[in-house]
Amino acid sequence: MSPGKQAAEEHTAPPTAAGARLQQMRRRVRLGHLGVWAAVAAGPIALAVAVATPATVVRAAPSTKPTTTVETAVPANPSGYATVFLDAWLRSRAGAESTTQARLAQSMAPDVDLPEASDAQPEPESVVAVRSAQQTGKAWSVTLAAQYADGSVRYFAVPVVADSGGAAFTVSGGPGVVAGPGRAEGVRSPYTVTVPTDGDASSAAGEFLAAYLAGAGEVDRYLAPGVSLAPVSPAPYQTVTVQQLLAADQEAAAESVPADGTRVRVMAEVEARDSSGRWPLSYELALKSRSGRWEVAGLESGTAQAGGARS
Repeated sequence: MSPGKQAAEEHTAPPTAAGARLQQMRRRVRLGHLGVWAAVAAGPIALAVAVATPATVVRAAPSTKPTTTVETAVPANPSGYATVFLDAWLRSRAGAESTTQARLAQSMAPDVDLPEASDAQPEPESVVAVRSAQQTGKAWSVTLAAQYADGSVRYFAVPVVADSGGAAFTVSGGPGVVAGPGRAEGVRSPYTVTVPTDGDASSAAGEFLAAYLAGAGEVDRYLAPGVSLAPVSPAPYQTVTVQQLLAADQEAAAESVPADGTRVRVMAEVEARDSSGRWPLSYELALKSRSGRWEVAGLESGTAQAGGARS
């Protein structure tokens, strides 16, 4: 077909979208052929450039660098450091700097003077931290209680400075006697339902705690499936008796065990006895019903420590 006739047919064809795209493709092919022939006419160098030049330029997306997370070290709480210092300081005396306690106190607080007291001044039975407050990024104030043999308690505030990583501390000033912390208002207990001591829930709690604390039988027989709990070993008590059982759920006080899968929370107030006396103890338990009996599904008292229940 001659180029003139082909051009005439292209002009007479209906202007459809497909036809328009086909015409554009044909024009690009013709232009490409013309460019190659022009390069041939211009010489071998121009031909190489024409062939090597890509028709489409693809731009690479900018590379994305991973986000770097910077973690800021949080200074460690210096309560333990302040406890060691105050205990050594209270046992030290000016004029007796060579004693072990005096050397320890001065190494932890080089700029703090030792107390001037007679040998008759009582030394504390124990020193414990009761409160710590971070005042700035590095400065802390630790409140400690010193308990003496006569039952008296004296509170001290000790200023401590920590480095940015929490790896080093120093006592920045002398201790100050302060008033003790106030008494917080009690939280209302959720255990408001009284459970009969001869009921199924009380029996389940009592038998479990007897095995757990006194070694009266195997603990596993009282646990719900999937719960693992090791008894206290060696057993610290000879007998354990439930004195009162309070529940947070009415189902625990029902005359019969409810449907399988029912869960209740109870507080068992028990009397534990050993060779030295009687010990009133309290335990929070989660009970779950199965096959007409209550089983222990969790020991909520002390579950953060070793031996806690896991379901």
